[in-house]
This record gives sequence, structure tokens and C-alpha cells, in this order.
Amino acid sequence: MKALIFNGSLERRAESTSGHISNYFADHLKTMEIQTEIFTLADSGIPLFDLSLTKTPLAVERMAQLFTDADLHIWLAPLYHGSIPGVMKNCLDWLEVTAGRYEPYLTDKTVGLVCWADGLQAMQGINAMDAIAKSLRAWPLPFSVPIVRSALFDSDHKTEISPLYSGKFDKLIGIATSKRIEKTTIDQS
Repeated sequence: MKALIFNGSLERRAESTSGHISNYFADHLKTMEIQTEIFTLADSGIPLFDLSLTKTPLAVERMAQLFTDADLHIWLAPLYHGSIPGVMKNCLDWLEVTAGRYEPYLTDKTVGLVCWADGLQAMQGINAMDAIAKSLRAWPLPFSVPIVRSALFDSDHKTEISPLYSGKFDKLIGIATSKRIEKTTIDQS
């Protein structure tokens, strides 16, 4: 099984919220011997969506290959002004380059959703990602993790995920991996 962690934030700092969450998921998936890659949008070089280009940009080709090769996706996004960052949506829009394939877009991929906000509105980002994942023919998990950012980190250790959210992340990983294993078993029969 291959997993992709899609870091939809433009944070570049090593100690960023998105970096901590990405690393948490990557570390836990790797302990389960799941091949895992983090796709960090800030480092991707994805240009503005433009299908009028005569050649697909190399960064887009690489991104589309990573996204379609992965069986399991975990999408991470901060909430900005009621939704996910525009650059994250722009990146996902580029999956249009797969439209002509036998299984276009993210057909039958399992997607776990995580969004954080300074208040209680992170569910708006989850809803936006859910709609996008469904339109890309993926299967968003029924369990997602909206985060109140002030409660994300352990109060004693400002860089460790709090027990509240580590428990939720672990539950998401458990559900996601069991669903992918079920689907793989069904597909192989």
C-alpha cells in the first residue's frame, strides 16, 4: 500500500503546524510498513492552473503521478477565510490532466481529511475538501479531524501533538488503512 500526505499549506518552517501534522502521519504510517510520501505544496512548484499550455509542466506531471499512484491520501489544510488555501485547490485542479485516463482523477482512492483553524470553523475546510475529493471520484472517509489549533499541541511540550488530537489522528489512520486493506482484498478476488 502507498500513502500520500498532501500538505496543502504554504508553511515552510520546520516547526510549522502543517510540518508537525505531516510528520506525525508519516511516522505512524511508516511504522505500519506503509510506503509513505509527503507532498508539500510549498516546495512543489505547481503553477497556476492553465489547460491552454501546450505542454504539461513537469511539476504537475510529477504531482499527478504521485497522487494517482497512492492508494491512500491524507489531506491537510489550514482554514483561510472559510475554506482551504487557494493554492491547494489550484493543485487539485491540475488533476484534470488525468481526465483522459481509463481511471481518471483519483478514482477509488481513500482520502482522510484534516483541517485546522484558530476558532471552531475547521469543519468548513473539511467540507470543502470532501466536496473536492468526491468530485475527483475519491472516497473521503466518514471520520475526519477538524482541529482547534490552540488545543493541537500538548501544553507541556509545545511541539508534541496533544493526546486529544493524537488519538483522533490514530483513529483516522486506523480507519483509513483498514478501508484500503478491505478494498484491496475485494479488488484482488
